[in-house]
Amino acid sequence: MLRDKSTTIVSEIKDFFTTSEKAANIIFSLLSSLTFSEKHLGIESKCNNSYKNADKLLLLVLFPIFNIKDAWQYKQSTLYHVLSCKKDVFYRMLNHSGINWKKIAYRINIKLINKTQQQIEVSSDTPPRCLIIDDTDLPKTGRCIELIGRVFSHVTHQSTLAFKGLFMGYHDGKSLFALDFSIHGEEGKNKKKPYGLTPVQLKKRYSKQRDKKSAAYLRKQEYFTTKIHSMILMIRTAITQGLRFDYVLVDSWFTCFELVLFVKTRRISCHLLGMAKMGKTKYLFNDKMLTAKEIVDFLRRTKKLKRSKLLACYYCEAIVKMKGIEIKLFFSKTSHKGNWCVLLTTDLLLNYQEAYKIYSIRWSIEVFFKESKQYLGLGKCQSQDFDAQIATTTICLLQYNILSVYRRFADYESFGALFRQTNADTLQLTVNERIWKIMIEIVALLAEMLELDSEMLMGKLVTENERFEKILNYTTLLKAG
Repeated sequence: MLRDKSTTIVSEIKDFFTTSEKAANIIFSLLSSLTFSEKHLGIESKCNNSYKNADKLLLLVLFPIFNIKDAWQYKQSTLYHVLSCKKDVFYRMLNHSGINWKKIAYRINIKLINKTQQQIEVSSDTPPRCLIIDDTDLPKTGRCIELIGRVFSHVTHQSTLAFKGLFMGYHDGKSLFALDFSIHGEEGKNKKKPYGLTPVQLKKRYSKQRDKKSAAYLRKQEYFTTKIHSMILMIRTAITQGLRFDYVLVDSWFTCFELVLFVKTRRISCHLLGMAKMGKTKYLFNDKMLTAKEIVDFLRRTKKLKRSKLLACYYCEAIVKMKGIEIKLFFSKTSHKGNWCVLLTTDLLLNYQEAYKIYSIRWSIEVFFKESKQYLGLGKCQSQDFDAQIATTTICLLQYNILSVYRRFADYESFGALFRQTNADTLQLTVNERIWKIMIEIVALLAEMLELDSEMLMGKLVTENERFEKILNYTTLLKAG
């Protein structure tokens, strides 16, 4: 059966490693417990396909662990001997318009989240469960990439050739799971150069016809929607998938009335906690419509300003109404001469210290951006096909979540330490592969010189050395494949 085949592939790869290579072994045990099958993942393979899509997906997830940057390097890797296929086999899957990558991601991610729930002991000190939403730049180099354009980077404060990736993570109190994402562009205000490109450059972009009923067509439509709309849609999808959370955490770019209204009208008990801007937005306070600056000035004059020794800052708070909905605003700054920051929440019972502590969880998504870009190649895909951009980003999320679950179980200090350990395991395997070919020739030569049976000599070496036993497993696979 399909599930058995995928499980067999995991077992074959796992046989490369000895029990001393802890990182790789536990990751493969985790993968074995997941269901990589056509039926459960909703991937349909044609009857004339030589390789199952579930097997290809599993190998794509394993690429960074085996130091494989993309399908081009697959043939030179150790994994090639497990599934001896060419790079086009993977590219056809990544470019396939009929695969519902969002559905695949949720099926696997929910299983990973459920595996960690038994570790959490709920108490009064347990951090709340949070949905975290933020965007990041996904720079590209090719002007012919489908839907590519220029976006304004809030990091460099310059226009750059890139996509904007909107990501949603779920923090269960200990770990962040990258759940969902959408890819966007910025059309801009210059009608002569939409998306920052000239008419000639726009025509050179790759284009592809898709069935309007396909999953890929819907993902393409996300590109043209606002990030606020996509954010609300992602939260709605998480709820329908059975995910429950206490807070939605966002920064000032996403804190808006639409999100406040959406969160307040949910049947599940959840709240919004986001950074707001000291802008022109007016709130009803003391029967007057005032801006955030006017409200904090009033609180200062009425001596409502407090000092937090724990957080080393000055703060004050006020319950106001935003278009008829009651919310609480927290104002804070580190010194008398500093600028005011404002936190907005729909939880009227929350105090400032708790709000600050909960909001700090939002930084975990920034860590996800950094680690995924550094170790997993998030945004590095240069394929012209937009479907491949969606596919590779989804696979990157799955890789991050699988490694995060293992880091949770193994108590690694950092993602980098975990990644270096797994890469060290597979690098050692690659070295052994090269040494093994030399060893075979040496043993054969010695057997001939000493007039001994080469099979018996090899058997004696293997039975007395665990490392040789591992390499023998690999050689058996070479002969079989």
